[in-house]
Amino acid sequence: MTIEQHVEELRAELKSACDAVERRQIQAELELAQAGLAVMLAEQDGAIETGPPF
Repeated sequence: MTIEQHVEELRAELKSACDAVERRQIQAELELAQAGLAVMLAEQDGAIETGPPF
């Protein structure tokens, strides 16, 4: 599964979640996945480098 697919799956789960605790858990996981996607896209664009600092 790609990170984009994971983000879309989490969005769908969030829409159908009824329990507040479950919604918070899904929201947190969604935020992490979106951050990972943002980093991946920035790396692809050459905007950031994630290699060691030396």
